[in-house]
Amino acid sequence: MTDSPANSQSSTLAPEPLRSVVVRFAGDSGDGMQLAGTQLTDTSAIFGNDVATFPDFPAEIRAPAGTVAGVSGFQVHFAADDIFHPGDKVDALIAMNPAALKAHLADVDPGGIVIVNDDEFSKTNLKKAGYPTPEGSKEPTNPLDDPELSSRFRLYRVPITKLNQAVLKDSGLDPRSVNRCRNMWTLGLVFWLFDRPLDTTEEHLTETFAVRKKLPAVAEANIKALRAGWAFGETAEIISERYHVEKADIAPGLYRKVTGNEALAMGLITAGQLAGKDVVYATYPITPASDILHNLAPMKHFGVKTVQAEDEIAAVCMAIGASFAGQLGVTGTSGPGLALKAEAVGLAVMTELPLVVVNVQRGGPSTGLPTKTEQSDLLQAMYGRNGDAPVVVLAPRSPADCFDTAIDAARIAMTRMVPVILLTDGYLANGSEPWLVPKAADFKKIEVNHPDSPGSASGAATAANGDTGDHAEFLPYQRNENHTRPWMVPGTPDGMHRLGGLEKQNITGNVSYDPDNHQLMTDLRHAKVEKIAEDKTLVPDLEVLQGDASGDLLVLGWGGTYGSITTAVQRARAKGHSVSQAHLRHLSPMPANTGDVLRKFKQVLIPELNTGQLRLLIRGKYLVDAVGINKVQGKPFMVEELESMIESLVGSAASA
Repeated sequence: MTDSPANSQSSTLAPEPLRSVVVRFAGDSGDGMQLAGTQLTDTSAIFGNDVATFPDFPAEIRAPAGTVAGVSGFQVHFAADDIFHPGDKVDALIAMNPAALKAHLADVDPGGIVIVNDDEFSKTNLKKAGYPTPEGSKEPTNPLDDPELSSRFRLYRVPITKLNQAVLKDSGLDPRSVNRCRNMWTLGLVFWLFDRPLDTTEEHLTETFAVRKKLPAVAEANIKALRAGWAFGETAEIISERYHVEKADIAPGLYRKVTGNEALAMGLITAGQLAGKDVVYATYPITPASDILHNLAPMKHFGVKTVQAEDEIAAVCMAIGASFAGQLGVTGTSGPGLALKAEAVGLAVMTELPLVVVNVQRGGPSTGLPTKTEQSDLLQAMYGRNGDAPVVVLAPRSPADCFDTAIDAARIAMTRMVPVILLTDGYLANGSEPWLVPKAADFKKIEVNHPDSPGSASGAATAANGDTGDHAEFLPYQRNENHTRPWMVPGTPDGMHRLGGLEKQNITGNVSYDPDNHQLMTDLRHAKVEKIAEDKTLVPDLEVLQGDASGDLLVLGWGGTYGSITTAVQRARAKGHSVSQAHLRHLSPMPANTGDVLRKFKQVLIPELNTGQLRLLIRGKYLVDAVGINKVQGKPFMVEELESMIESLVGSAASA
């Protein structure tokens, strides 16, 4: 490949060193902001930076062009240090039109860089974005002409559309295709600004379009635009600053960038291999869970079978059928779909079959905010079924942690014959981070036992007929020491049995309406779930991740709040505050030592992207007077929000 400007190191402006940078691309849904952000992420990760991302896009497939509602954004935080969140304030905003500037300017740090596509600030686009027209004027106000904007930020007005058209005038592409290359021209400029190499993106473009007929010219045009953006930064002298972020000091090993949905799909595949089972993933497409299906569908060579069902209910019933047949049944959805699956999850509880239900949470209720993040399905996962129907509930803390949590969910489901609900969220699903690829030898096999005869399952004959040995009657609800019933695969000789939603008689599995038996079976199903916490290999003790084991304040989180909490506690401890951090992955059952950990602190703070659901559970179960900080705006916590709350609580504790 011919050296690009970045490869030849031709730049004459020496970059200033920085420890971290937060960049946000913003534009219309068709402007390719997600691709530009992804390529900046990939390039920085391969370079050796730690990265964290936050994609943000509208719910509509094609929202009205030029409007604030139609703005698509992608935030990238890359650093020379360990980072755990995508950043509070934006250091550099790339706004492709007036609506993007209007939607995101408030998030830019004062003194930060704002690069705008000056060509798009036309009268029509300004009106679409909702900029006012002063009385007596026919033209809407152009914010770029406001002196205050230039005084608050380092504003660079770049005619991106015209410059991109000029460089591609002989490309042979139609005008629409030429304009679709603007994101690569802009990315080239950003690569120059932050001293990023072009190689990774050029290789991506070449490989992406090489497999499609008649599209090498498209790859060539995008690469040409990318290089032109770099060259503009180098030669135009409009931007007189450059920056460089050194590689992070990370543990050696093989890394790759993963999103939460990618990691979760790989975790399910790995679980199937560890158990020697096919993974049957039955689902109905729903944002933001659909990418799990997209990642699993090509993996047939790993024993993965995917089914796109006609609706949510059919999907979960297919997964239950797969588990009844002796394979790993998995279904995925978001909050509205979990509501529709509720009755069938209750069926899995009653029949005591393994089932993994992935719920990628989003803003609700109803259709709510389909592309925004939230943590409001915890109580639904815990209790959202008719009757007493206990299930196991797990929640990963980061995109990469989705891999391990998926394996844990499958292990618990198959070894304890219980449904497991895995709660991720939109932020984890679409966000990305570097992932240290584990070694195959480090995985522990999932031991699954299918009885090969009725006698090996029940260990005894029925008292009714006195049969023994190979002719013993199969007892589908005779339990082992963990209250777990046998997983008999249909077709096993003499292993005939029936399952259904009606209450089962203890041991025999016959339909029973006896009130005492119903009490017993309800208690046993609860006891089975609670007993899982006794096995530390399945539910490890809750650990204090930062700080002392006792003190003034414990910040307790779950799910995707981990990154912001970690950074906020780090900053509070650096100021000398007595603050510690713990994070729950296992929400039902909770670790056996949870109450002991909580009671060693004067105060417990629980940040949640809901109105206080974990706080309700903690206060009810452990009688700990926890306080909460709660947010339901479709956005993750900002670190400064948590810092402020921590400051107020430790201040009150010190004065008490």
